[in-house]
Amino acid sequence: MINPTEAAPTPPGTVGPNHDRRWLVLGVLALAQLMVVLDGTIVSIALPAAQTELDISDSGRAWVVTAYALTFGALLLLGGRIADYWGRKRSFLVGMTGFAIASAIGGIAQTQVELLAARAAQGVFAALLAPAALAILTTTFVDAKERAKAFAVYGAIAGSGAALGLLLGGVLTEYVGWRWCLLVNVPLVLIALAAAVPIITETKAHGDTRYDLPGAALIALGLGSLVYGFSRAENGWAEPSTIAFIVAGLVFLALFVLVESRSRNPLLPLSVPWHRDRGAALIGSLLVGSALIGGMLYVTFYLQIVLGFTPVAAGFGSVPSACATILAAGFASQAVTRLGPKPLMVAGPLISAIGLLLLTRIEVDSSYWTHVLPGLLVFGFGLGVLMMPMQNLALLGVSDHDAGAASALSNASIQVGGALGSALFTTIYVSAKERFAEDNPAPVPPAGMPGDLSPDAGMPDAEQIALLPQPVQDFLAAMTDYVFGAEVAGYTAAFVWAGILVAAVAPVCAILVKAKKNDLPAEGAVHIG
Repeated sequence: MINPTEAAPTPPGTVGPNHDRRWLVLGVLALAQLMVVLDGTIVSIALPAAQTELDISDSGRAWVVTAYALTFGALLLLGGRIADYWGRKRSFLVGMTGFAIASAIGGIAQTQVELLAARAAQGVFAALLAPAALAILTTTFVDAKERAKAFAVYGAIAGSGAALGLLLGGVLTEYVGWRWCLLVNVPLVLIALAAAVPIITETKAHGDTRYDLPGAALIALGLGSLVYGFSRAENGWAEPSTIAFIVAGLVFLALFVLVESRSRNPLLPLSVPWHRDRGAALIGSLLVGSALIGGMLYVTFYLQIVLGFTPVAAGFGSVPSACATILAAGFASQAVTRLGPKPLMVAGPLISAIGLLLLTRIEVDSSYWTHVLPGLLVFGFGLGVLMMPMQNLALLGVSDHDAGAASALSNASIQVGGALGSALFTTIYVSAKERFAEDNPAPVPPAGMPGDLSPDAGMPDAEQIALLPQPVQDFLAAMTDYVFGAEVAGYTAAFVWAGILVAAVAPVCAILVKAKKNDLPAEGAVHIG
């Protein structure tokens, strides 16, 4: 999340060393941020193809998204501290280089484990790269008006990255292969590095630069254990291993709070989340991240696996939600000055929840235009209404010294929410499919069914089916409906719970938010979440 009023470490009125080249610096940083945002969605379109080629399980498929979001979110706070203390340019260059290497390894992965490890490594280096880029930007633009313009450009590019990622992912998957959804980062990094080395001058924070390593370890262990526990819940919520990991995660997070309360140089000053308005914004970011990154992943699966969309068509089919979000954010930026943040933060999640519930109407043979598009538009519009005021509140009243931590925390809450959501919704999806199988017996093969057409042998193409006896054709059609019916049952269950999580933001904001319209920054803020 980014706010143009966020304080730079450079003292007010002081021209930073990158000031003379500030617009060139903006171009380099925008390219880097675009790459990071792209990676959150570009892989979603590629997942069905990657799953088939690498023989990835359904739970492993979700971890391709979760591994990136979890490491990114868990290490963002530490990444911000490293950038400030070690040097912003150095952190930026190392983050970019590591991100490219991890992307290349993922692009040539031959097994599920290799791909998951590469995605986790991408998240690690993104957690170093993203706050370093933000710190460079805030130290480069010291004039208030120019900073607002810079963050507007930066925000517009990064804000459209999610939609661009869906489109680019579809094009690359269909025409050159899913691996290029990862390999495309390599040339982008080379371009950014070639420009950054001569253009950007090093800056770093001075004074007390001690790292809060116990806090960093505890937050990483806590979030990792919690997400892993949720992912294991597909085997049963009462399983000892599931309970153990969830409890361990909560204990680690409690210890993190205890350590931060006693640290002289905390990774996260507890005054940041303990504020009523900021707390509401952070809870909202966590829940929305769960639905956005976790639940909406199943829209792309439905379009490709059940409706048979090509990757390109699935990319275009997912874009209306992002477009509706952008339009609604423009509406919200005007409405918040007249209504204040609370009405929008209560109405937005309820609208989004309605959109998700509309998606539960899907069936095996539903029309995209009547059953998918309306839900995407309503969900995206509600998200835009909510996110604009919510992200403003995340920095409301934060001191200049803690603005970076507040910004990183808001970003981290969305990413961690996505990681938790991916794990949770995978469990819900798998459980719903199992219930479907229990309630709906599989079709029985007809007598004389050819052995090479058994359910485990794969489906023949349309020309082969047309040459088969009618009883066999009927069985194959019924089997297709059965398999896709199980998929739809899993998707709709995920949409229901995603809607419940989003709707839960409304009462949280209704109770906690006290800020009025006059409490928000006088100048418009541009945010990235």
